[in-house]
Amino acid sequence: MSQYTQGPQGPAGPQGAGGQDPWGASGARPQQAAAPHGPGGPLPEGPAAPGSHHAPRARNGLGIAALILGLVGALSGLVPVLFWLAGVLGLIGLILGLAGQGRAKRGEATNKGVARIGALLGLVAMIVAVIGAVITFRAVGDAVDQIDKAAAGSSASAKPHAGSGADADKTGKTDKGDKADSGVGSKDKPLSAGDTAVYDDDLNVTIGAAQPYSPDDFAVGHKPGNHAYKVTITIENKGKKAYDATLTTVAARAGADGREATEIFDNTVGEGFTGQVLPGRKATAVFAFDAPGAARSLTVQFSPGLSYNETQWDLSF
Repeated sequence: MSQYTQGPQGPAGPQGAGGQDPWGASGARPQQAAAPHGPGGPLPEGPAAPGSHHAPRARNGLGIAALILGLVGALSGLVPVLFWLAGVLGLIGLILGLAGQGRAKRGEATNKGVARIGALLGLVAMIVAVIGAVITFRAVGDAVDQIDKAAAGSSASAKPHAGSGADADKTGKTDKGDKADSGVGSKDKPLSAGDTAVYDDDLNVTIGAAQPYSPDDFAVGHKPGNHAYKVTITIENKGKKAYDATLTTVAARAGADGREATEIFDNTVGEGFTGQVLPGRKATAVFAFDAPGAARSLTVQFSPGLSYNETQWDLSF
């Protein structure tokens, strides 16, 4: 029996089911693709495909905000009382507009023109706000002055001075229209019939003597048993501005006890003053008052308006 020596066996490969080689009869195994190498090691990867990375987004918010705030601020400034809103929005718009221009110069934004317009509108809003503040404060100041004058019942431009009227030659006072240095017409002493009150704005008011009056059958304000008297009031405008005669107020008291004398209205008297009195012109109106039968005088109170002092005439019957 021949003896044969079995040579060394190589390492057993992996066996499949039933002892078969899973790679087949050839025993070849798939090879992994190796990374490309260069002389110094693996080569770097190539550039990414186009569109795989996005460009940074433009930051245009500051310019848009500046434009909106500047525009709203400028429009708000057209209303003087909204000067505060225009000033605040204009300041913020100006700051944001300048910041937006800086961002555009650095390439972070693409709306440099919008930011510039917003900054300009913010500056315009601030200028309009200053103008509105001046107008508002001046209007408020004038209104306060008018309220103070109305509350005080007097005005520096309406302090009356006494002159003489049609009976100047009888009373010995100065010529008609002149401002007298005597105490006639002061707050402690009333004027007499025919005297003229000359105001500082050169408005002249003259009240004539009280005359008996007979109201018609349809008169309002006259009581049976009382006496009616009429007075003629003349306004002469020697100033430079037109005077609104509708602002006049006329009242009267009768007798020593100062009882109110009711104004009489009928087809002849009671209409009062209407319209304006232009410089160099006159206006005349007749008023009638109802006085008790025992009254011997009539005190007429006349005021050209709220900013004028009241002047009184003491008219004897």
